Amino acid sequence: MTRLGEARSLVWQHGVVSVESLGGMIGPTLFVLDGGRQVAPFQVAPWATETVDAEVPGILKRLRGEWPCVPFGSDADRAPAGGWPGSVAAPTVDPFPHGYSSNHAWRFEAGEAGSIVLAIDYPEDHPVRGLKRTVTPDPNASAMDFELEIDVRRDCTLPMGLHPSFRLPAKAGAMRIEVGSEVAGMTFPGPVDASSIFRQGELLEPWHDVPLLAGGRLDVRQVPLPQATEEVLQLLEMPGRAALWNTAEGYRVKLAWEAEHFPSALLWFSNRGRQFAPWNGRHLALGLEPVCSAFDLGQQVSSADNPISRRGTPTARTFRAGERFVTQYRIEVEAAEIEQG
Repeated sequence: MTRLGEARSLVWQHGVVSVESLGGMIGPTLFVLDGGRQVAPFQVAPWATETVDAEVPGILKRLRGEWPCVPFGSDADRAPAGGWPGSVAAPTVDPFPHGYSSNHAWRFEAGEAGSIVLAIDYPEDHPVRGLKRTVTPDPNASAMDFELEIDVRRDCTLPMGLHPSFRLPAKAGAMRIEVGSEVAGMTFPGPVDASSIFRQGELLEPWHDVPLLAGGRLDVRQVPLPQATEEVLQLLEMPGRAALWNTAEGYRVKLAWEAEHFPSALLWFSNRGRQFAPWNGRHLALGLEPVCSAFDLGQQVSSADNPISRRGTPTARTFRAGERFVTQYRIEVEAAEIEQG
């Protein structure tokens, strides 16, 4: 039986990666750049080694790095508003935030040399039979290739997503989100947290020009944001690639994924906003999350007609019984300029 705290590590010429059984999450990972410099771009929650309340969902207990979410988001009691459909807290397919696999232990399986392979079985009443995840460092680069396989038990329509999350430098604005201004965006259709500062349910063209509740606008291409807050913004019709430039430490993280599988991406600005446990105003990270979903609003909203799907951007995928859906993606790190001042 795989224990919640079990992990596997793999060393290659350009780094070392660790993978947790809980959630199948990527843990602390070092990339070795040209000249031998080492960088660690993934976030690890500051409470990851603390004892947290038993009621905290599994996804938060050792929150870190990157992992798949099937289904993405969670259902909740939400009244219809602003063209968005309502939903109820009673789960339609999965009661866990970001899906069963995000909150439970995966098992490590045998795989080819140079890869880490994990799998998880879903409950028998779930339309998904299970997931398989393969993490393969590129022997010739500071990069990792990922493969996710979804084994489907019954016909279903589900939102799905990937959840890379990255630590931020302490200095405001010292990491730059490199997504073209031709991409549109949308702010979350309700308050993400009591600390939220974005105006809600706004279409953004370009994606980075965000109106604020207090008036004025904020260019969110540079993070950390100048104010403590918790926000989610959806990037629409993404081309399947994006990058983050850490100007304080001199590296760039590049993500590439199959845009036909994940036509949007979420930006999760966790900017020391949440003040309750275990967050306690100390979590500083950016999620850059390829999704086929309407934000993290859950299966009911994502599979229904909604303001994003009406624009022609899919927010859920229809699976057929017996299908084995496979998607691949890549995370690469390269040296970049350090900005002074």
